[in-house]
Amino acid sequence: MRQHAANLLTVVRIGLAPVFFVLFLLVPEWIPTSPWLALGLVWVLYLVMEISDLFDGMVARSTGTVSDLGKVLDPFADVVARLTYFLCFVEAGFMPAWVFLLVLYRELGMTFLRMMLARKGIALGARMGGKVKTALYAAATSTGLVWYTLAQVGAGASLLSIAGILFLVLLGAGLITAYVSFFDYLKTAWGHVRS
Repeated sequence: MRQHAANLLTVVRIGLAPVFFVLFLLVPEWIPTSPWLALGLVWVLYLVMEISDLFDGMVARSTGTVSDLGKVLDPFADVVARLTYFLCFVEAGFMPAWVFLLVLYRELGMTFLRMMLARKGIALGARMGGKVKTALYAAATSTGLVWYTLAQVGAGASLLSIAGILFLVLLGAGLITAYVSFFDYLKTAWGHVRS
């Protein structure tokens, strides 16, 4: 059981993503009667997903069960979660669809690259650029949820403006880092294939 604990945490994160999506879409329906309950459930689910992301790697390292499956499954779970959050933001109307497409295309490119390497028996683990991208996307997601929460409870225009600008700056930085890191992964992959 200990051997599979880290991967189980990762799989749970993947399974919670569609639940988050449904809850997020239901928030406007619940706002008139229970705004804090609706938003609270979204926040709790988001925090559970993010904390499980922190712990799966820690569990794998502390139990000595780092595996090739985990190296591929963890980034995949990150992508599923992140795309779910961003699709929610597009649906809510404060993230442009073309930005979502840029995020999606990069992640599909990475998935394709990992699949091609897996056929050669190479598991491409996370690199620093990918970790920075993930941190920036996590910060953007948190800020986006703050922005959404403020909008749903009728916060003032100045607070919404600050949260909105911060969200877009973090998202933009994450997107730039995502593409820079993608080319770094391509370079690393090419080195593996040549050797």
